[in-house]
Amino acid sequence: MPLRNDDEIAYLLISSKVIAMVGASDRPERASYGVMRFLQSRGYKVIPVNPTLAGQTIHGEPVLATLKEVHGPIDIVDIFRNSSAAGPVIDEAIAVGAKAVWTQLGVFNDEAVARAEAAGLKAVVDRCPKIEIPRLGL
Repeated sequence: MPLRNDDEIAYLLISSKVIAMVGASDRPERASYGVMRFLQSRGYKVIPVNPTLAGQTIHGEPVLATLKEVHGPIDIVDIFRNSSAAGPVIDEAIAVGAKAVWTQLGVFNDEAVARAEAAGLKAVVDRCPKIEIPRLGL
């Protein structure tokens, strides 16, 4: 079961330092653009992942094409992709040894989340850290 308990979600957010954001955008009107800036302002290292923008920068961070290109451990893979595209991203998160996957509002892929949990990853579904952090008083 994905994390739904506020204490569990808060602990995940407090204990995490590195977030890989899959589907990061360089367009200010996109939600991922603002969420990335917010997470950076809260002290997280946010690594943008978007094959279309690989080699460019977003908010001062170089954009990578895949999670496999991330050097070092990933605490959370924050997924800004549609529900069907989330499955392959979650599989890649498992393959690189991420600690958790987080799907954004409206993104559901129960089968992929079950695979993540079976592999030992924590999962948060249909939530946004930009909303959860203030709501939880973090």
